[in-house]
Amino acid sequence: MTNTGAIISYDEQPARRIAALSGTPEMRAQRARVIELLAPQPGERVLDIGCGPGHLVREIADLVEPGGSAVGVDISQDMLRLAAEQGAQVMHTPDIALPLDSRSIDAAVATQVYEFVADLPAALAELHRVLRPGGRAVILDTDWDSLVWHSSDPIRMQQVIDGWRSRTADPCLPRTLTRLLRDAGLRVTRRQTFTIFDVSGAPGSYSTHQIEHLGASAIDVDASIVEAWANDLRARARDDDYFFSLNRYLFLAAKE
Repeated sequence: MTNTGAIISYDEQPARRIAALSGTPEMRAQRARVIELLAPQPGERVLDIGCGPGHLVREIADLVEPGGSAVGVDISQDMLRLAAEQGAQVMHTPDIALPLDSRSIDAAVATQVYEFVADLPAALAELHRVLRPGGRAVILDTDWDSLVWHSSDPIRMQQVIDGWRSRTADPCLPRTLTRLLRDAGLRVTRRQTFTIFDVSGAPGSYSTHQIEHLGASAIDVDASIVEAWANDLRARARDDDYFFSLNRYLFLAAKE
């Protein structure tokens, strides 16, 4: 895993973990909610910022035909390889600058991206630049303070989650995102919540995949602590004593 400072970026192994997360039922439902709010139309040109393994951009591409297109951009070459393998149209960007002409995009999405961006005003300025007048964007990010995850050792749980939160630029971004979008020249027209709720801990769920991903991503946490944390959560699932809840927030914004 590579990173800029502490903020996470994705080489091969974490990229594959994200691809597995993206295939869970919860993430399929999240993509459906994003698409519903964005409402892509045939003939539109749509941009997926931080497209990851490409699931969302491929689904949008089907909806903008005939005559439209959907392209994903990402800083991770390993993510882009996974997306291209699935048939997504993708482009590499080495930083927050978007490799697109000004006013060339009808609609854009950025899901679980901006909370990892250190210079968010500059990134939102780029979003504003590429959107046409009247264009729209859907942004989804997590407030990690909303996480409720039952553990037999709350102190150990907090150690691991703090190790993960330090990988983000802003673990509570949704609280200030309306102002940041407004400052970038984008008017927020709608806000929604999306809750991931799991009381079974069944294999293949979002939260059980997150046991592996968060554990592997947490920094400044001893491996023995991470292992004990993961084993405890899996034991909670076996004992029918599992509880996971996490809130994500969707913002629909328009360029005047």
